[in-house]
Amino acid sequence: MKRRSVLLASLLLSSATLVAAQNAWPTRAITMIVPFPPGGLADLVARPVAEAMSRELGQPVVIENKAGAGGGIGMGLTAKAKPDGYTVVLALSSLTVIPEADAVLGRAPMFALNDLRPIARFTADPTVLAVRADSPWKTVKDFVEDAKKRPGAINYGSSGNYGTMHVPMEILSQNAGIKMTHVPFTGAGPAVVALLGGQIDAVSSGPATVLQHVKAGKIRVLGHWGTTQLGALPDAPSLKDAGYIAEYAQWSGLFIPRDTPEPVAQRLRAAAKAAAQDAKVREVILNAGSPVLYQDSPDFEKYVQADSRRMIEVVKRIGKVE
Repeated sequence: MKRRSVLLASLLLSSATLVAAQNAWPTRAITMIVPFPPGGLADLVARPVAEAMSRELGQPVVIENKAGAGGGIGMGLTAKAKPDGYTVVLALSSLTVIPEADAVLGRAPMFALNDLRPIARFTADPTVLAVRADSPWKTVKDFVEDAKKRPGAINYGSSGNYGTMHVPMEILSQNAGIKMTHVPFTGAGPAVVALLGGQIDAVSSGPATVLQHVKAGKIRVLGHWGTTQLGALPDAPSLKDAGYIAEYAQWSGLFIPRDTPEPVAQRLRAAAKAAAQDAKVREVILNAGSPVLYQDSPDFEKYVQADSRRMIEVVKRIGKVE
């Protein structure tokens, strides 16, 4: 009886210690992995969000860019990280594509979708079809007709196979009956640099990544993969308006390892919500060309699952890409 009482007391003490530790969380810096190089949408969103979350949590939230495999490397690192809340990832919509792409390629999965828990969505923009301002294409129709005349001659850059810049171009190719040459980079930033330098002809990118170059007169946006007018680029028509059934949204959101303790997850959820409502964060992201479209954890989880189901079918149609 005495032994049972001692054991019970020990368990209660351990439980109390764990709860106290979680209530005191965080006690050190938090790493926010950005699975792409600087210059792309994920990085543009992550930096003001990390700064605002640092203020809310009372500890630094430090950005680490871990690029590669269309974002899969950084997402996989987060999925395998210790589930203590000290490693989070600011991911893009390629997160829902990569597990299925791994299956199509017959390779070991970098992560499973269920390994990561959605905490907050910050943005959700259709990608835009961008070319250099000195290109011969003035409209989407010009671009598509040229691609039909010269199969494979037009090349476009992306953030990696099956990433958020590759998938929408494949959707357009399938619907318009054209063939282009895909040139993968490690992220949107390097791809846009290559576009500006003349190494590639086009990109499908989030508006925030190219807006400054549009304003500078270096890049022309021919159209977008959305269904309504873009606030940052109101003159850009949708691909649907041009006669092509091609829709795609590039969203950004915060994820944590699935088994992160609930009290810690809720602290991160509250900090992310505060960041999304922060006037400075909203101003920075809006000025970059991507308005904040916040979605809280439960609704974001449903959104991710629905997006995953749709993207699985797209990846199957794309097939194996080496």
